[in-house]
Amino acid sequence: MKQIMSCESDVLKIGKKLDEIVKNENSDQNPLDLLNLLNSLPITLEILQKTRIGMTVNSLRKHTTHENIANLAKFLIKKWKKLLTEQNISKDNKNQIKKLNIENDKHLNYEVQTCIPQTLSQMSSEISPSNSQDSINFEITNDPIRIKCHELLINALTYADMPSGPLDPKQIAIRVEETIFKEFSNTDFKYKSRIRSKVANLKDSKNPRLRENVLLGHITPERLATMTTEEMASDEMKILRQKYTKDSINDHQMSITTGTPTDLFKCGKCKGKKCTYSQIQTRSSDEPMTTFVYCIDCGNRWKFC
Repeated sequence: MKQIMSCESDVLKIGKKLDEIVKNENSDQNPLDLLNLLNSLPITLEILQKTRIGMTVNSLRKHTTHENIANLAKFLIKKWKKLLTEQNISKDNKNQIKKLNIENDKHLNYEVQTCIPQTLSQMSSEISPSNSQDSINFEITNDPIRIKCHELLINALTYADMPSGPLDPKQIAIRVEETIFKEFSNTDFKYKSRIRSKVANLKDSKNPRLRENVLLGHITPERLATMTTEEMASDEMKILRQKYTKDSINDHQMSITTGTPTDLFKCGKCKGKKCTYSQIQTRSSDEPMTTFVYCIDCGNRWKFC
């Protein structure tokens, strides 16, 4: 009881400071620090109703122009709305709920259909270096973008009848995301593009071997995080790309070897005279032949009668 009262008192103090920030009054507090403190408190639905902290945080979200503050405020509001949802759900139905609708994230532009009902701190506490292939310190983050990326990767790795491997999807997702985050040191466009690429390839129904190899440990999470689109592609796609590449090389070589070398023509693009030409009868027999010229230096093509 004392703990609940203490938490309620802390929430009221933080709410008052956030109100001052929204009203443009002088405040020595950083709103990001205050939001992180709110996220760490064991706030119940009763405390939310008494303190009305949700309205205060929502006002801050609309008021601020700082992207990280707005994202964390939105994350807290979603988290607290879940408390209200859980109260209205009977205990018998709680174990049957596996999917929640989550609004599109404007930064990832990707709809999440499966929400893993565990916080990152809970996931990290279940993971110890003894049950992973590599000894690694998993970073606990309050960044809502990174947390959503964990959920996207877990969703992409989880499916019915999946093979049992040395790592579970939670471990793999955290290690993949952390490797990508360490490479870019932020969650900007390049970070999000890399995450989208991993999720899309893992969920590709035409390339099930990639996901199986990751779950079985044949591809480590750190390796997956740095693989290119070409490296993640299925064997059939790799063969098809090799065929296209070979055909393109052959076409290029054909365009160079076919024709008569000459220096009588001047390329209008690079001004060079290293060319080949060929003549084809494209009109009636009493008309002159059409001359096709190819510049060997820059690849420019043109024709004249």
